Amino acid sequence: MALSGYFGLFGLLLLWFGWLEPVSGLPVSVVVVLLVGPLLFPLRGLLHGRFYTHAWASFLALFYFSAGVFSLAGAMRRPWLAWLEIAFSLLWFLGAILYVRTGARERRRLGKAVEASIVANGARPTEDTARRRLEK
Repeated sequence: MALSGYFGLFGLLLLWFGWLEPVSGLPVSVVVVLLVGPLLFPLRGLLHGRFYTHAWASFLALFYFSAGVFSLAGAMRRPWLAWLEIAFSLLWFLGAILYVRTGARERRRLGKAVEASIVANGARPTEDTARRRLEK
């Protein structure tokens, strides 16, 4: 869900400012670098499924949400582009928050399984052993 919103927003901004409504007075490359460039920072962490990247990238999604609201408030030829920006940024934000939340629950469950096996065996098991015990 988070990646769908992320890549949707990425593609929309490229399409919007690169082809559909390029900003007059500025080169298209400058506008694309300024508006789409910040989306490249969390790309690797999102693709690798890192919780910390999903957490801080949700703040970036809120920035694009507010940019979509401001675009919608102004005079536009194509207001549906701003609505799509709002929708994709909300999808990204909600997906990232839910991903971090479910990951935290899984880590907590895994930690309890490790503690239980330490108490039962008196030795620290590996993470694989704890996962197998969770699956039983």
